[in-house]
Amino acid sequence: MNLRESIASQPMRAFQKRIIGICIALAFVDGFEVLVAAFTSTAVAKAFALPNAADIGYFLSAGTFGMGLGAILISPLADRIGRRKHILMCLALICVGMAASALAPTSSFPFLLAARFFAGLWIGALIPSLNILVSEYSSDEKRGTAMGVYGIGLPAGAATGGFITTFLLNAWGWSAPFWFGFTLTAILFVLAYLWLPESILYLVEKRPAGALEDYNKIGAKLGYPNESALPAARVTAGKAQNVVQMIFGGKMLQRTLLLWFGYACLMAAFYFANTWTPRLVITYLTNPANGGMELKAAQAIGNNAGVLVAVGGVVGALLFALLARRIHPRVLTAYTLLWGLAAYVIYANVFRSTTAALIAAVGVGIAANGGVAAFYAISPSVYPTAARGTGVGWMVGFGRIVSILAPIVSGYLIDGGMGSQTLYQIYGVILAIGAGLVFLLHRSMKSDSTAMAEEVPAPVH
Repeated sequence: MNLRESIASQPMRAFQKRIIGICIALAFVDGFEVLVAAFTSTAVAKAFALPNAADIGYFLSAGTFGMGLGAILISPLADRIGRRKHILMCLALICVGMAASALAPTSSFPFLLAARFFAGLWIGALIPSLNILVSEYSSDEKRGTAMGVYGIGLPAGAATGGFITTFLLNAWGWSAPFWFGFTLTAILFVLAYLWLPESILYLVEKRPAGALEDYNKIGAKLGYPNESALPAARVTAGKAQNVVQMIFGGKMLQRTLLLWFGYACLMAAFYFANTWTPRLVITYLTNPANGGMELKAAQAIGNNAGVLVAVGGVVGALLFALLARRIHPRVLTAYTLLWGLAAYVIYANVFRSTTAALIAAVGVGIAANGGVAAFYAISPSVYPTAARGTGVGWMVGFGRIVSILAPIVSGYLIDGGMGSQTLYQIYGVILAIGAGLVFLLHRSMKSDSTAMAEEVPAPVH
């Protein structure tokens, strides 16, 4: 039994749990990066003298657009240079993007947009590699739970970022949260450099210089003796078949479309809720017709609403991890999105009651942020191993590129007079559409399992 087979079949060890913990911390950066724009949008609009909601929409979407392109164009680089090097490169360049965002002159809004886009590129490229490492270092029995727990990283980063951002904005102004993001990412770079191992599959299949030594180091940390040679590389379909064909050929075309468009529906609702919620609350509270609350007080309440959406995501990810052992992950994902329809409609109808809205924001987060953990858990199993990294990376990229329309379109709709209640209801319906697509995906993949079971000969007595 080789090292990879042992990891898959044996109980999880401390070393594996530490890897998952590091990946959770790195996903924390993704959550912070997504929400830092939302939490700073009011301060940025004031500092850069932005006159329209549509301008805020572009600010909110710049990083997201970068994330989408990064996932599609840059994440496949990990298959050539290795997951570890790829992750370290991404973290270093995220630091550059965060610093550039903080240093953007208030006379140049395009510079700020470019910096947000650059940071987003490397965030988007980072996430698929983290997904694969968590999946690879998890046992078969605990993989669904591990992926659910890993999904906590994004909403936890968003929630923590929200609490910290409120303090930083009041103390040092709009650029301070970006300096915090720079510092946090730099610290995590050091931790990843010290403790994050290479992908075992990459070492075995690609056999880079020093692969056997790295393989044995990982084995030693798991309590296995050194090997004199690497296991034989598997003859994968990827060597005989184009990866693109493995993602889009035959029945995989339907499954890929169902997965990607389901994820895009989730991402549209996710980015609307996470980017616009603080801004909509602040705008409502500072409106003279609603009492004209002082800006700093309104910002605190608006950021709290955004934080509670993120807190709901932590709850959603934990619930997914707990329930995935009893309910099929794809079915559970669809249920999560269906809950989103109810949660968004409830929030829409209590939006103007501050206390009720803050409570309902948790329910929104369970669906929107918890749904991300769900898709991270179900997406790797859709594709064969040889195409898994590319398939998942392209799913993340497609979903995020499509979802950039959500903040921008929402900004134009708000400028056109559409109310917050209607917007939340629209995105609730979009989540329900995503749930239907995931149900169809589950039925398609379940039919394969049934067919395989029917092909297995009955035991001879």
